[in-house]
Amino acid sequence: MITGGASGIGLLMGRIMLKEGIARLVVWDIREEALKEALRELSGQGYEVAAVAVSGPAVSGFEVDIADLESIRGTLRQMERQSITVDILINNAGIVVGKDFAEHSQKDIDLTMQVNALGPMRLALELLPGMIRRGEGHIVNIASAAGLVSNPKMSVYCASKWALIGWSDSLRIEMEKGRTGVRVTTVEPYYINTGMFGGVRSPLIPILRPEFAARKILSAVKKNRIVLRIPGIVNFLPLMIGILPIRWFDKVVGDWMGIHRSMNDFRGRK
Repeated sequence: MITGGASGIGLLMGRIMLKEGIARLVVWDIREEALKEALRELSGQGYEVAAVAVSGPAVSGFEVDIADLESIRGTLRQMERQSITVDILINNAGIVVGKDFAEHSQKDIDLTMQVNALGPMRLALELLPGMIRRGEGHIVNIASAAGLVSNPKMSVYCASKWALIGWSDSLRIEMEKGRTGVRVTTVEPYYINTGMFGGVRSPLIPILRPEFAARKILSAVKKNRIVLRIPGIVNFLPLMIGILPIRWFDKVVGDWMGIHRSMNDFRGRK
């Protein structure tokens, strides 16, 4: 099951998994038209859009507001009636406002935290009992390199991804210590070239191609990776944060590498 799965890397991951023979792809998205278009596309590629089990790979789509607990619970009840069991959950849905904190509304703050941090926690909490009971499962949390480093015009987005990373790895430790059989992978990518980050510029670190990011994430799931940071240079961020004085980190990463200017021309998805 992929949240925010009707476009971007969510849809790419779904396509790849279907080609590799998963029994069912479950797509969650809040955008009705995007969801319908994704289902039409997958149906046109020969995959059956079905509410009940079929012999070959099937696709199910649900319009869900991940920021609304009752929407989450109501959709999960609907899936239960259709005998859909979630073995792999990919918490991929996310939003970014892309402006200085002082320009945010209270609604901007609430929605960003609800979608990017609280939604994945609430959804995982609903699905974990079944995974633990079956003794297997995998929760994949798509965080961000923004959960490692501060950045102008991303303050609340950074906060939401810092929260997601802290929760995700804590959950991983709990699942391991409890010998539950449930795996947790935290993904911390740099900017990915999708509509969500339209207008972003990065002079030194390459912006990730969606296909590359999707394949890397799915490879990490297969290998039960604990953390995936892409591109590889992102792995040096925690070291640089640890050894450089803050002003020097701001100078090297923010100014010289251009990270603090990366959101200047941000326009996002219309």
